[in-house]
Amino acid sequence: MWHLIFLLIGSAMAGESGPESPTDFFDATIKIEAPLPYEDAFPIPLPGLLYPRESESREVRSLDGLWDFAVSEGDALRGYREGWYALDLSKASEVMKMPVPSSYNDITTSRNLRDHVGAVWYQRTFFVPSFWRDQRVFVRFGSVNYLAQVWINGVLVTNHEMGHLPFEGELSSYLTFGAENRITVAVDNTLLQTSVPQGKIVEMVTDNGTAHMQTYTFDFFNYAGIHRSVLLYTTPRVYVEDISVRTSLIGEMGIVKYIIQPNGLREGEIPICMVSLYDAEQNLAINEPVEGLSGTLKVPFVKLWWPRGMDSKPGYLYTLEVKLWVENDTKVDIYRLPIGIRTLAWTNTSLLLNDRPVYMRGFGKHEDSAIRGRGFDLVTSVRDHELLQWVGANAYRTSHYPYSDEVLDMADRLGFLIIDECPSVDTENFSPSLLSRHKDSLSELIRRDKNRPSVIMWSLANEPRTQLAEADEYFKQIAQHTKAIDPTRPVTIALARAVQEDKAGQFLDVISFNRYNAWYSNPGRIDMINDRVYEEAEAWHKKYNKPVLISEYGADTMPGLHELPEYVWSEEYQKELLSKHFEAFDRLRHEGYFIGEFIWNFADFRTAQTYTRVGGNRKGIFTRDRQPKMAAHHVRKRYHALAVELDGVQIPGEVEDYYISSYYSSHSEL
Repeated sequence: MWHLIFLLIGSAMAGESGPESPTDFFDATIKIEAPLPYEDAFPIPLPGLLYPRESESREVRSLDGLWDFAVSEGDALRGYREGWYALDLSKASEVMKMPVPSSYNDITTSRNLRDHVGAVWYQRTFFVPSFWRDQRVFVRFGSVNYLAQVWINGVLVTNHEMGHLPFEGELSSYLTFGAENRITVAVDNTLLQTSVPQGKIVEMVTDNGTAHMQTYTFDFFNYAGIHRSVLLYTTPRVYVEDISVRTSLIGEMGIVKYIIQPNGLREGEIPICMVSLYDAEQNLAINEPVEGLSGTLKVPFVKLWWPRGMDSKPGYLYTLEVKLWVENDTKVDIYRLPIGIRTLAWTNTSLLLNDRPVYMRGFGKHEDSAIRGRGFDLVTSVRDHELLQWVGANAYRTSHYPYSDEVLDMADRLGFLIIDECPSVDTENFSPSLLSRHKDSLSELIRRDKNRPSVIMWSLANEPRTQLAEADEYFKQIAQHTKAIDPTRPVTIALARAVQEDKAGQFLDVISFNRYNAWYSNPGRIDMINDRVYEEAEAWHKKYNKPVLISEYGADTMPGLHELPEYVWSEEYQKELLSKHFEAFDRLRHEGYFIGEFIWNFADFRTAQTYTRVGGNRKGIFTRDRQPKMAAHHVRKRYHALAVELDGVQIPGEVEDYYISSYYSSHSEL
């Protein structure tokens, strides 16, 4: 099947999709018309995919670094025909050194590589020690965008469709121990109407003949490559494949229910499993270890996981230690999983964490930085979370795709609330194939992040075309699928259609909406924000009787552009536009059903080239290199003032006095 997918893409790239259109653009997408299939109530669970962690029984080695990189320019199938996966790539084609992890698009000076559509090839060699011979050996990719095939020593070992989510393959049978091995990866960034997210390949008449171009409607650049770390790791023959944890609270007693999934058992073997829990100081937090593949841990005088602002020590984590072995086999597998103990509930007006209502104040973000593109960068990630703390945020949304494990580790540890979003953007042309892949994206997302205390909501899509007749059944199935896998968290969608025409909100637990008053609607009219925001939020709540938050609002701003009175694109205009929204939010908070405000965006980011984008989307309150615009200082006052009012925290001394507007109560200086 995977060879077929790549061949179909290659055929489209080779111009075999149909006759040339007399117009400049030819849509090569095949439209599929079929009824959406019905899914059983209980989806088939995926195999486990725990993040590789070193322990007494496991070793982890990174394959990050400079890889050989080649492009089969003008001939999408050349690498397959010539068998590059079985050859030394440097002898089969012209190569350059490409850093992993990174996007390949912005690293060179080549326009062709920046805008390349189709397959590229990565390759490197590595040594495997002879003492790994008695271990199981896996390779794990944090993310490859979009399609990936992986060969070891010329043998296909795994493949994956879906950027932004991890996958792995076992290499034990394909390695040469005590010697050099070669890994080859083919990566294809082509997006079609059945991919997640969707796109189209079109033919375009240029000065040099017909060219194929990737088009998409979403407003961020379709970066491609090996975007996150590539790790080798070992396990014993019998190992911990998966861990599922659910937590609750009885008085001052924390309850941790766990299920351990073993792998590698032979017929008749009975595993022995011992589970312990340690606090942040590495003291045993339960009376004694518990035996069994499933069970309940009781934690007296529990220290709860709290988000920022709601406790003086947010992000408290315990360590769940699992030991697994088979009697008469001396090899014990040990895996340690950080967990937070907290409760989560929701009503038709509130989101409750540890039985306290939560008001989220944060941002939509992107994994995006100069030169690296969407490649994971530890420096940028640390800087982002430092700025999130500085500005006083307590939440962010992983728009518009799942972020890396390392980023969510930071969120867990620092106490940020996460709305975890799958990669579906501008969803339309609903088909059985799209529905299946959309469900797969959510299954993989939940498998990865189900144990994270920071993740408090699943976002099923961003700005789907929910006015279409097919959206009703489509999103009914998407929501049911998600809740069947994880009923412990609410589901939402970042909705963009009008309240009256929407057909998806009925299946959600929280209504999120994106709206750009005084920007895309009525640009320049600062006096047309307050009432419109208030009335729309009220309409969403009246229609669906569910909590409401605004998931996107904002204005593009060129740093350094100043105008008085304020004018679109100026820093003054962005500041004033945000202020008018703040007034509406303060009115809505008094209504009792409004639970959060998310600015679009945290930082400027790259988009496809268009005359409406000056070097990309400029709606960030920080520049792409993470320096503040005027609005950042303004938002900082707002968010810290909200923390004082809602959570009773001490405002940082250097934050200037700020007025929280309230429609119904007198203004009070904090």
